Amino acid sequence: MELDKKTQAGLYETMLTIRRFEEHVAREVFDGHIVGFAHSYIGQEAVAAGVCRHLTVKDKIVSNHRGHGHCIAKGADVNRMMAEIYGKKDGCCKGKGGSMHIADFGVGMLGADGIVGAGLPISTGAALAAKLEGKKNVAVVFFGDGACNEGEFHESLNLAGIWKLPLLFVCENNGYGVNTPASYAMAAGDITRIPEAYHIANATVEGNDVEAVYEAAGAAIERLRRGEGPCFLECKTYRWHTHFLSKDIEDLRPKGEIAAWKERCPVATYADKLLRRGTLAPARLQSLQAKVQKKIDDAFAFAAASPYPKPEDALADVYSA
Repeated sequence: MELDKKTQAGLYETMLTIRRFEEHVAREVFDGHIVGFAHSYIGQEAVAAGVCRHLTVKDKIVSNHRGHGHCIAKGADVNRMMAEIYGKKDGCCKGKGGSMHIADFGVGMLGADGIVGAGLPISTGAALAAKLEGKKNVAVVFFGDGACNEGEFHESLNLAGIWKLPLLFVCENNGYGVNTPASYAMAAGDITRIPEAYHIANATVEGNDVEAVYEAAGAAIERLRRGEGPCFLECKTYRWHTHFLSKDIEDLRPKGEIAAWKERCPVATYADKLLRRGTLAPARLQSLQAKVQKKIDDAFAFAAASPYPKPEDALADVYSA
C-alpha cells in the first residue's frame, strides 16, 4: 500500500535532517571543534524516521550512544541538540551531557545513554508507567545488536513479556559491535530467536527501506496500543562511519562491504523513489533540501552564540542517591 504524499515527504525530510545534522557533527569532530566521543547515525536514518513517525508526544522513547537520529525523529529541538554537542549552556542538558546523553522530556525523548544496553530497563519502566496510566501510550527503545548480549536485555524482555507491556524493542542490527561481527558474538544466530524464547511477537525488516520500517513499526505499535503485549523489531542496516568518529581508529570491516552498503543509501534511494513516483517534483525536492540545510545552519549558529557553562554551574542540576 502506497503511503500518502505528506507521509512520504515527511519521512524523507526527517531522514535528510538526520543526515545533514550528522554530516555537520562529523566535520566538526574531525576538525577538532567538538570534543569528546560522538557516534554517527549516518546510514541508519530510515529506522528512526520510520518508527518515530507513528509516535505522539506522549509516547516515550529511549536511545543509546548513537542517538542523534532518534532525538531528531522524535521531535527534539535541533538547536538545543547542537548546543549540547558543543558543550554549551543552552544545550538540552545545559552542556553537561554531550553527544551521548541528549534528552528532551518535552517531546517524550527520555535520553540517550553511553552505556550499552542501559536504555532497556529505563524503557521497561516507561512502558509499565504507560500501562498503569491506561491511556494507550507506548514506549520504544532503540539499541544495537551488541546490546543483545547484555544481561539487562534479557531481563527487560522477560519483564515486558510477563507484564504484557506496551514496549517496542527496536534492534538496529548494523552487523557489528565496534569491529566484532554479530555473527561471531551471538551464539543464538538470528536475533529474533531471543524474543521468541520470551513469547514476544517479532519481525525482521530491511532497515534501509524507510517504508518497510514504517509499515512494520506501524503494525507493531497498533498491537501495543491494543494492549496485546510487547513487540520486537529487528532492522537490518549499516553504519557508514567507524564505531565512533575519529581519525585515529582503524575500521576493520571489509572495504567492499562498506562500499556496497553505501550504494544502498536510505536517503538517496528514497529521494530517487519519490521523484520517480512523482511524489516530489525536482523543484520541490530542491526546496526541501534547502530548507533542511538552513535548519542545520541555524542550529550551528545557535550553538555558536550560546555561552559555555560557568564553573559554578558544575553542581547545578546534579543529583545522587
